[in-house]
Amino acid sequence: MKFVCDGMILSDAAFTVSKACAAKTITPVLECIKLEAKNDVLTLTAYDGEISIEKKIRAEVLEEGEVCVNGKFFSDFVGKIAFMEVVIASDEKGIVIKYGENESYMQSLSAEDFPIFTGEVIDHDKYFETKENTLKDLISKVVFCCATDESRPILKGCLLEAKDGKLSATALDGFRMATTQIETLGGAEMKIVCPARTLTEISRMLEDRDEPLKIYADKNRLSVEVQDTVITSRLYVGEFVKKENIFPVSFNTRVETNRNELLKSVERASVLIRGDKNNLVLFDIKNGKILINANSEMGKVEESVSADIGGLDLKIAMNCKYLMDALKALEEERVILSFNSPVQPFTLENLEDKRSQYLVLPVRTGASA
Repeated sequence: MKFVCDGMILSDAAFTVSKACAAKTITPVLECIKLEAKNDVLTLTAYDGEISIEKKIRAEVLEEGEVCVNGKFFSDFVGKIAFMEVVIASDEKGIVIKYGENESYMQSLSAEDFPIFTGEVIDHDKYFETKENTLKDLISKVVFCCATDESRPILKGCLLEAKDGKLSATALDGFRMATTQIETLGGAEMKIVCPARTLTEISRMLEDRDEPLKIYADKNRLSVEVQDTVITSRLYVGEFVKKENIFPVSFNTRVETNRNELLKSVERASVLIRGDKNNLVLFDIKNGKILINANSEMGKVEESVSADIGGLDLKIAMNCKYLMDALKALEEERVILSFNSPVQPFTLENLEDKRSQYLVLPVRTGASA
């Protein structure tokens, strides 16, 4: 194999693909990027057993072939020579990288050992279509609520349901839940659970463009192509939690307030409780105000934010980060917080646009028992 290409284009492609290289594995080839030079196209592919990223770039192919190189080292190295034209050639033991008057050598593995997804290609009738910018927005509104631990693997994913011209997304980690909805442009009805990591990588590929995008999926796999990059991912299999069984249907206390004022106040409180074991902020809701209190060994914060309150007065404690994440995901000037009791989950939503909702479990304290 031997090819010539622009260093900047190669560096960008290697960085993108390296996101799918395994970090810790007993199978070295899963840490690799496969380079395949053919027909004046260089294809870079990485696959860690769950997600595959493939990107094609233009190259002057002098000798066709394929080889695997360590993804982290290769990506980092070509990033340092991105301003040069790069010539890469392979032999039986590795690759020689030439740039300017210099050259370096890097070990390689056989491309024959590189794994691929098995099974048939996803049926192209099984897709839903939406716009790039709206899908990117949907992902940003829910993915942070996906679980990160292995106790319930399916919660590491996000439920995507395409039905009746809508795409609904739901994510939860056992302490909070996010749900949102966007319009689709067409496609089949489907319900899948996509890994949060896959959605994050898809979001990174997307630009703020009003362009249509098709997402192909079957029971076990998802595939999406943006320009010259293709992400293919395994899907989680199993029964996802039904949001209808979790979101309260009525509330005893309803609070309307300015989102930015509340967020800034909670952010200030978070500074003094940063690193604290419980990371708690306490709301005392009464007399047209939300009294905000946070205490730690570093000090305490006591502030108030004006609010329109309907229903019962309430004291409730919550995880400060969960509250800030939800407030940041909402986008209107005025937001609604709805409560039932100090020990029952509460919700946050925009005043007007109800497509996104967030639910947070409170924390039991002496003040809220």
